[in-house]
Amino acid sequence: MADIATLDDLYAAFTSLNMEGGWHRRFPALWAEPRANFQPFQWRYEDVKPILARAGELIGTDKAERRNLTMFNPVEGNVYSTLRSMVAAYQMIRPGETARAHRHTPNALRLILEGRGTYTVVDGHRVEMRPGDVLLTPSWAWHSHDNLGPGDCYWMDFLDVPLVHLLEPMFYQPHPDGVEADPVPVDGSPLAFRREDTLARLDVAPEADDAHASVQLGDPALKTIQLDMQRLIAGRETARCRTTANIIYAVVEGHGRTEIDGQTFNWSFGDTIAIPAWRPYRHRAQSDALLLKVSDAPVMAAFDWLRCEAD
Repeated sequence: MADIATLDDLYAAFTSLNMEGGWHRRFPALWAEPRANFQPFQWRYEDVKPILARAGELIGTDKAERRNLTMFNPVEGNVYSTLRSMVAAYQMIRPGETARAHRHTPNALRLILEGRGTYTVVDGHRVEMRPGDVLLTPSWAWHSHDNLGPGDCYWMDFLDVPLVHLLEPMFYQPHPDGVEADPVPVDGSPLAFRREDTLARLDVAPEADDAHASVQLGDPALKTIQLDMQRLIAGRETARCRTTANIIYAVVEGHGRTEIDGQTFNWSFGDTIAIPAWRPYRHRAQSDALLLKVSDAPVMAAFDWLRCEAD
């Protein structure tokens, strides 16, 4: 073209078409290893619980279908995600309350912290939620919760909502009748991992790099989320490792510390620790401890992007 006489003319010509030359990018498209974008962070249950309890007094189910507090990473510009592909939240339901049924594209699960006599209904099956249990809500499954017990019930939620936001197949639907009619009570369910069953499996489980015994819940538990219950022995340190998977740890019992990329986080029951992808980390328990490891490893593995290193 005769009117493109200089490099400046060339750049102006394709920039006007919303294009960029691969040889002079303003920002690189490729880099040697995963960038440190999201930050390691910790949320303490002892700080959250009294706030959530007060929310129970001020926010009724008429104002909020789900009374929860979402944990968003403090990286600049982020207002929702705990890590790039996952979000975690603390939730509470009071005696006599019902969280109405809905369904959505994102996969979800919950770790029960405190409370007895609370139930979840998933696609017509009614399961009690007991402390230490992990319960699943797969994509597009109807689910509701009701508290028939004497006290408040607290749990932690984990969802792949940020991944769904990124890829954009978000659908959400409230149940037309509010709740499912005539749910079937069940004690055992493939959607419920009971604490006592998991502990029995840990008693005979092999060590992992980041734990002194580890068992996977499901294979994987959800298509986008892997769950591992891990046991740490007091006074022993785990190997230092890193992975391309994003990881959220929840403290089921015990106390200790986790070092993430040079930062140290002291944790105890109910705490949440976010470990972004490719950040080296290791644990040291000060008492025997149980940690629930929630990761997006299945997503990474599906595309041959899963890498793990330990030393």
